Amino acid sequence: MDLDVMEVEYAMVTDIFVVLVALEALFIMGLEIFGTQTAMARRAFGLSREYLATRTARSAMANQGLYNGFVGVGLLYARYGLTGAAAYRMQLVFVGFVVVAAIFGALTANKQIILTQGSPAIVALLLLLLLH
Repeated sequence: MDLDVMEVEYAMVTDIFVVLVALEALFIMGLEIFGTQTAMARRAFGLSREYLATRTARSAMANQGLYNGFVGVGLLYARYGLTGAAAYRMQLVFVGFVVVAAIFGALTANKQIILTQGSPAIVALLLLLLLH
């Protein structure tokens, strides 16, 4: 196989994982800001309906959601709004944020976070690092 073709395919796989991490962050944002009263949010976050109905919980979840939204938009901007080294570096930064958050979440909240949120981000980070 031609080296240029392999580089293009590798870049496409990397793009898929970076966009997957961005979309996951935006999905989590939607759950945290708009979906705290849904069964999906209760299962995803392992929290009771009663707790999620409190004003404190809704406020905390909305704030967390805002940060997840920033990460998702930042990743999409880094991938499609920037070019060259700036695009690469910003993708590393935002994917790195997700990896760190997933590790921290697994250690402090729910071990499953490392699989659900961390796995795509870890793969994206490794692919980005191998790209350069």
